[in-house]
Amino acid sequence: MTARFEQTLTALPEHIDELGHVNNTVWVRWIQDLATAHWTHAARPGDSARFFWVVTRHEIDYRGNVSVGESVTGQTWIEGEPRGATSIRRVDFSNAAGKVIVSAATTWAMLDRETQRLVRVRPEVLEPFRR
Repeated sequence: MTARFEQTLTALPEHIDELGHVNNTVWVRWIQDLATAHWTHAARPGDSARFFWVVTRHEIDYRGNVSVGESVTGQTWIEGEPRGATSIRRVDFSNAAGKVIVSAATTWAMLDRETQRLVRVRPEVLEPFRR
């Protein structure tokens, strides 16, 4: 089983669009922030010193939204096995009632910090994310 990482995020006035709810660009930023926090929290020190990740694809389903002052709980986890230099990360955001209102599958590519080239994701790099 893959371990999940969780954070709570609150919609601030600057996150709100003309429709009165969190703008889509904010959801994308929250997805990236949550993934980055998970990497920082779980990665082995040697791996975080040697590698970094970049997004290559976002696929997001919007099923609801929140307004200013409302909070969501974001959960993220690694889905499946890596493919070459890429790994799939899932992210779900749930509202106060526990309903998933935004769900994403994002593809991330791992790069070597020194060369800035793609590197194959080895199982031991993802091991801390599976506990």
